[in-house]
Amino acid sequence: MGLGAENTISRGKVSAAAIEVYLDQTDALPGTDPRRLDNTMPEKAEEERPTWGRNLEFILASVGYAVGLGNVWRFPYLCYRSGGGAFLIPYFTMLLLCGIPLLFMEFAIGQYTRLGPVHALAKICPLLKGVGVATTVISFLMCTYYNVIITWALYYFLNSFWTTLPWQSCNNSWNAVENCSSGLTGNASNLQSASQQFFDRKLLEKTDGIEEAGGVRWELFGLLLVAWAIVYLCIFKGVKSTGKVVYFTALFPYFVLFALLINNVQLPGAVNGIIYFLTPVWGKLLEVQVWVNAAAQVFNSIGIGFGSMISLASYNKFNNNILRDTIIVALTNSATSILAGFVIFSAIGYMAHVHNLPVDDIATDGPGLVFVVYPEVFSTMPVPQLWAALFFLMLLCLGLDSQFSMAEVAVTYVVDEFGVKVLRIFKRRELLVLAVCSACFLFGIPHITRGGIYVFQLMDHYTAVVSLMFLAFFEVLAVCWIFGVSRISKMIRIMLGKEPNLFFRLNWMVATPLLVLVILVSSIAQYSPAHYGKYVFPAWANVVGWGISLLSIVCIPLGALQEIWRNEGTLLQRIKHALKPTIDLDAEDDHPEEKKLKFPLITINSHD
Repeated sequence: MGLGAENTISRGKVSAAAIEVYLDQTDALPGTDPRRLDNTMPEKAEEERPTWGRNLEFILASVGYAVGLGNVWRFPYLCYRSGGGAFLIPYFTMLLLCGIPLLFMEFAIGQYTRLGPVHALAKICPLLKGVGVATTVISFLMCTYYNVIITWALYYFLNSFWTTLPWQSCNNSWNAVENCSSGLTGNASNLQSASQQFFDRKLLEKTDGIEEAGGVRWELFGLLLVAWAIVYLCIFKGVKSTGKVVYFTALFPYFVLFALLINNVQLPGAVNGIIYFLTPVWGKLLEVQVWVNAAAQVFNSIGIGFGSMISLASYNKFNNNILRDTIIVALTNSATSILAGFVIFSAIGYMAHVHNLPVDDIATDGPGLVFVVYPEVFSTMPVPQLWAALFFLMLLCLGLDSQFSMAEVAVTYVVDEFGVKVLRIFKRRELLVLAVCSACFLFGIPHITRGGIYVFQLMDHYTAVVSLMFLAFFEVLAVCWIFGVSRISKMIRIMLGKEPNLFFRLNWMVATPLLVLVILVSSIAQYSPAHYGKYVFPAWANVVGWGISLLSIVCIPLGALQEIWRNEGTLLQRIKHALKPTIDLDAEDDHPEEKKLKFPLITINSHD
């Protein structure tokens, strides 16, 4: 699940802070909407939008956003369950047909329009401008609970410095001794491992269901506050601060992954785990669901549909080589997933050897892998405190990169949409960022109650699984079929000097939209109510979940109705007008970062 955002307004628009200065010194005409001053200025007027200090910062931010917790806890298990080494064939096929073309498309939209997803998609297809708003809503919703994972990682990190790791034995006050095992017990046992009890009974103090909130876990409350403070300090200056942070948060996880791999492969049983991970089951290739799973994994891992990649690219120089960057980001993301698979399954093979259990009984995915199975692995290693601290610090970095992006998208939508009105209230962008982070923190409190794990699971199921594919489909529909491949190609030719090759054009026209549609239909067909382990959510909770999901999805039809309503003419004429893009594709020498305004007063950067 990078950073980026739409701190400023669009091609032909100026920043909110610049508008405010201009109004103060020139007395704008009565009735003029400050956010639409572009109507009274030269069509090509463009402010000097902040850009990444170096292209490497953009690449690292994009890699940091794409490479997230899912690479560690989702891909290895999915690969193992979907045919082992044979799964790599559908995976890389879907990467070529779906992942790389869509990433290239989002980079092109962001870099050309120099806008975040809301205003960029509104220019590309006014009728489906609600897609951009929906990406902001889903980013905000995910912000409220994604930081809870970072909070858990902080808790484990701080507990990694005990002389004896607290999840290593059953001799603690929180353990149910009669039901506790000092090692992994396997899926068939009624006992719980010490690490499982630490997660359930110490970290979460879990209740029996979502009906029992159980009160706030004050330790987690404090750590959630710390997590949001870290996020705030990393994004409050926009790309100026985030561009520097990603040098650590994007690169450090690789140091830890390689260190763990070197250590793990020397452990007894590690090779058996890797063999389980890679052994091809060729018959799986005949199952349609395996191919759908591969496409969904590529789609979700790269982060298509969240709007963050559009935002990241909006800070590029106008002629930056986004094709090269697309290949680097996509292949790095996939290579990291495979590397994580070796790291995870070498450890699982070792644990299977130590406890004399089948790999099937230990292999799992999701939070249980990194907060239950892997902590148990450290308990049996030399210098367990070192490995545990490094591992959970790596999880922090993986989570923070994704959290930067989602929080920044929400902040910059507010700036772009409400402009001067917001800055007149908050005075500085830093205070606006603080307000958004504070709101996300408050909405995150239900997740750190004793029944919070159920709230977390419900939100994750209906936000990240159900909503996202709807948003992604309508984004692809708006860009590939309504806006059109010819216009996308022209945008790229203006920026890079040549049009994309036939491979990209055919994928945008046929393969990519159809694959996204197949994933959407498959997701609907396979829908199942949310659950957490053996706990089944009550009907009212699933109704609430669908309500959460609809908060983002409903933006699409509402945006279309609003656009049709504001146009003039018959219904057909209004729809035709709403399908016409408003983006400027006529200027062959269109390099916005080099253009100067004819109004010298309006050259102030809102970040300075």
